Amino acid sequence: MRIPRDIDGEKLARLLSKYDYELTRQTGSHIRLTTSRNGEHHLTVPKHKQLKVGTLNAIVSDVAQHLSLPKDQVLRELFN
Repeated sequence: MRIPRDIDGEKLARLLSKYDYELTRQTGSHIRLTTSRNGEHHLTVPKHKQLKVGTLNAIVSDVAQHLSLPKDQVLRELFN
């Protein structure tokens, strides 16, 4: 699946709640998320109006690796 081009940081943070990621803190323009699923894992998501494709790809890859899921499956579950 192709990575979407119009996702903002706040929307991505809401979508990641499907994988039990919760807002830990927010400092300036960055949102810190944490999950306890498969052990504790932290993510930092920029709170920008539109995330760059490379940034979004890196975040999705990190989530997929932590959850031991294929990246395509994570993309489908988040954006479909």
